[in-house]
Amino acid sequence: KVRITVLGSGYEVGGNAFLIQTRESSILVDAGIRVGASDPGEIFPSFNVPEFSVDELDAVIVTHAHLDHSGMVPYLFKYGYRGPVYTTEPTKYLMALLQRDYVDLARKEGRLSPYSYTDIDKELIHTVAVNYEEVNDITPDIRLTLYNAGHILGSSIVHIHIAEGLYNIVVASDIKYSDTRLLDRAETSFPRVEAVFLEATYGAPRDKFPPREAAEAELLNIVRRTIKRGGKVLIPVLAVGRAQELMLVLHNLIKIRKQLPEIPVYLSGMIDEAVAIHTASPEFLSKRVRERILHGRDNPFLADIFISVKDHSEIMSIAENKQPAVILATSGMLQGGPVLEYLKYMASNPNNTLVFVSYQAPGTLGWSVLRGARELIYYEDGMPKKVLIKMEVKHIRGFSGHSPYPELLQFLQNIRPSPSRVVIIHCEDKKCDKFAQTVQETFR
Repeated sequence: KVRITVLGSGYEVGGNAFLIQTRESSILVDAGIRVGASDPGEIFPSFNVPEFSVDELDAVIVTHAHLDHSGMVPYLFKYGYRGPVYTTEPTKYLMALLQRDYVDLARKEGRLSPYSYTDIDKELIHTVAVNYEEVNDITPDIRLTLYNAGHILGSSIVHIHIAEGLYNIVVASDIKYSDTRLLDRAETSFPRVEAVFLEATYGAPRDKFPPREAAEAELLNIVRRTIKRGGKVLIPVLAVGRAQELMLVLHNLIKIRKQLPEIPVYLSGMIDEAVAIHTASPEFLSKRVRERILHGRDNPFLADIFISVKDHSEIMSIAENKQPAVILATSGMLQGGPVLEYLKYMASNPNNTLVFVSYQAPGTLGWSVLRGARELIYYEDGMPKKVLIKMEVKHIRGFSGHSPYPELLQFLQNIRPSPSRVVIIHCEDKKCDKFAQTVQETFR
């Protein structure tokens, strides 16, 4: 018998947590934060259901480092979990980096954090790093194998082999089924598959991204146009994934193809630390980038155009000086982080451009701005202040680390062996229903 309980990321994007129970085992795949939750009590997955108990948990598996997948793992250790956490080596360090930043930001903003630095340290002590396609016996009746998901560095598709292989589950939560500059596409070949849990963040028929070349051309035109009118380009990014992908794109446009002048590209937030982990893990990167780093001729992440902003006091001068620049700053959904500080100084200048390149979860400020909101409220000395967003706002869809609708169907079509059951996860409710119906009609 196998029972799977969705504790989060069913009819939603965020709060990933899947409890898998067998006769002998209880494991958790992901434990993430609900991004964009308005109430602090709503950030948790449904740990309060009767099926879930920290005391009975045998193992935790983390698919990748983004906080909506890993952000609540230290919380388990706060409440007594002392078992193993299985993930790839890059994810081990990236998730700790993002978790520490989460705690730090909460303290700076005067919010309560659900866990402490000590809980993160406990998590690290118990984390077991495994390689792709390496079979691991993690409980008496469960074997784990991780495969490349193509989403961010070290991201994994989880293959769960139960008992004597009578039931095999694939959890494909956050995948990219096409090559990017940073990573090779997701894997589709497994020893055996009965059920697939598949994300559908972009699972609506209208979710069709332009080709990568078109997305890069659009970014090129936006930067050129902004520079020409004397402005700067501000790009909110996730510290892990989109930041490094955009760095490779900008490096190509500036250093290789010479289609942009040698303007500075400022990196704010945890980007610099995340880049160091990328450089230390070349075997997890795309073949092209791996070769460039390993042979030492041209590590694009170390190019002189990239300038790390260590001190927040520098933000105002970078934002307001007359020098053209591109700024990559966290957080990617405008939910805190240095990007809000840049926005405070840049928003009222119509010569500047704000460019979204990643998913904006409902309820976040980024989501509101994309839908027309043009007021930014911030606090200074305890008093609320308002800034009107007069800068140009653009959205480039082709840089997402998620697969769009056509790619998701192609991924399902190419899974070998074919699954007998598909469960749609990680998407908004109506989109989940429609995509599930499409899958049922296409693969019946």
